[in-house]
Amino acid sequence: DDKLKDRVQHLAGLRQRSAHWIMREAIAQYVDREEARESFKQDALASWASYRETGQHLTGQEVRAWLNTWGTEAETAIPKCHE
Repeated sequence: DDKLKDRVQHLAGLRQRSAHWIMREAIAQYVDREEARESFKQDALASWASYRETGQHLTGQEVRAWLNTWGTEAETAIPKCHE
């Protein structure tokens, strides 16, 4: 719409870029974000399928305890999954 077009033109002027550059940059950022979101979703679905198939998991408490060791001298490896 005209209001959005004016906003893009205004921002392009402030950035000393073309409106086309602003739009291309916005689209690239959108696609990057949506690809990352889709990848996260697919990883979650694969994890859920694996859990349903094997029953192997870690509890939230186990994960938090492991993460709390990160960056310390007592850093540990990821715990083994269990049923």
